[in-house]
Amino acid sequence: MSTSGFEQILGRHPFFADLDPAQLATLVGCARNVRFEPGEYLFREGEAADCFYMLRFGRVAVEIATPGAGGVTLETVDAGDVLGWSWLFPPYKWHFDARATSLVRALALDGVCLRGKCGQDAPLGLALMTRFARVAIQRLEATQIQLLDLYTAGR
Repeated sequence: MSTSGFEQILGRHPFFADLDPAQLATLVGCARNVRFEPGEYLFREGEAADCFYMLRFGRVAVEIATPGAGGVTLETVDAGDVLGWSWLFPPYKWHFDARATSLVRALALDGVCLRGKCGQDAPLGLALMTRFARVAIQRLEATQIQLLDLYTAGR
């Protein structure tokens, strides 16, 4: 896909809304297409967190490993969502597993590339940090609700 194709895709996505053209061009320079088959892991807990994903198609289960029960799904992320903020925070390691539950097509944005670019462009860094903070809060709230459901079901 051409960089102008990436720019159109990112520019239309709500997560990237209101970025100026230069910031969008910076993101495009760090983007590539990826594909995952059902059951394939996008990332595993403890591995280097070196990117984030904008899902274009498919569904991903965010899981945590539990003794004796294997992976427990904390949340399901669908097309249109972004996935992964660990690339932003030292030690840049994934805290969960992410497994494709269907065919997934996504844009992967290189976190190492973006950290370097954000170091040179503080407004871009702030814009990404603000957006990922919103995603993290939404995911934590969803996890809290799921944990409360599990707790009350076990009573």
